[in-house]
Amino acid sequence: MDKVVTSAAEAVADIPDGATLAVGGFGLCGIPSVLIQALLDAGTTDLEAVSNNCGVDDWGLGLLLGERRIRRMVSSYVGENKEFARQYLSGELEVELTPQGTLAERMRAGGSGIPAFFTATGGGTQVAEGGLPWRYDDSGNVVIASPPKETRDFDGREYVLEEAIVADFGLVRAWKGDRHGNLVYRDSARNFNPLAAMCGRVTIAEVEHLVEAGEIDANEVHTPGVFVQRVVELTSEQATEKRIEKRTVREKT
Repeated sequence: MDKVVTSAAEAVADIPDGATLAVGGFGLCGIPSVLIQALLDAGTTDLEAVSNNCGVDDWGLGLLLGERRIRRMVSSYVGENKEFARQYLSGELEVELTPQGTLAERMRAGGSGIPAFFTATGGGTQVAEGGLPWRYDDSGNVVIASPPKETRDFDGREYVLEEAIVADFGLVRAWKGDRHGNLVYRDSARNFNPLAAMCGRVTIAEVEHLVEAGEIDANEVHTPGVFVQRVVELTSEQATEKRIEKRTVREKT
């Protein structure tokens, strides 16, 4: 039952080229930055990442993107990463933009054994009708577009069939975790982390505070250990290194 591994490098060592990763975090809040760095150091490439966004140019998934390690992204928001936009528009990166709530539910469904579900989000748009650019060529022509999706009428309203997401690996960051893989997230860092943990076939969690089994009240567990296969304890330096996308302050009076 002890799922603790000695290092992030060991935890990601068997992630192969071409793997699909579900990555927790929202912006730079709650991202598994240590595991991402370990993947960068390992040289793993040709990855498909499922995440709310792709970090920024010099942090988070943006590090892998900058080294051309990501071939495809499934995301909701990509506005903070200039390199992301450049690669997408120049035909170097395939991107499936997905409404944020739909992305969250696709990940949750994947972890719950639900193959697909109907949602009203996207009805009457290219999300349902198809044609959203997934990949361009270097001349700006669309070479891969989203396919049309099945729709159905419920009580006079159109709903869109969305398929669940199941990733090869889930990468998450937790504030506290025990040796059995039970995880607790803190405040807004909870965001996409429980969903990424659920939908990964093998989920790896980096934790800021590692405790012994039984020290976390069962009522406080956000991700049960059944969803987690490996736990990496962070050093104090790793746990405190957290970046902010935009800092807004008042001038001192």
